[in-house]
Amino acid sequence: MSLYHLQKFLYELNRDDSVKEKFHKDIEGLISQFDLNTEESNALREGDIGLLYVLGVNGQILMHFAALLGIEWFDYLEMMREGIKKYGPVRAGVYAMTGGGESFTEEGKGQ
Repeated sequence: MSLYHLQKFLYELNRDDSVKEKFHKDIEGLISQFDLNTEESNALREGDIGLLYVLGVNGQILMHFAALLGIEWFDYLEMMREGIKKYGPVRAGVYAMTGGGESFTEEGKGQ
């Protein structure tokens, strides 16, 4: 997996209007400029917020991509939850889950 390149793609998309324009006009050309695997490329093409989250994309970067796609805030949050149900625990990055996503806090153990 190339989480760095995936996040770089989204970071540049979020910050540069010319990249946004290319995203809408020539997504294949834009994707080819980054070292992404098939799963990552497909998630970008499909706007699969849940999979991007599970792949480890930082939520601060991902929420701007969701907004670009016209996804409302609460739908965005639900897409992340559904991504975990569909694809399993977050695999990498800041939100990586260990122990199958179980809570390790005292507060979470009793719930």
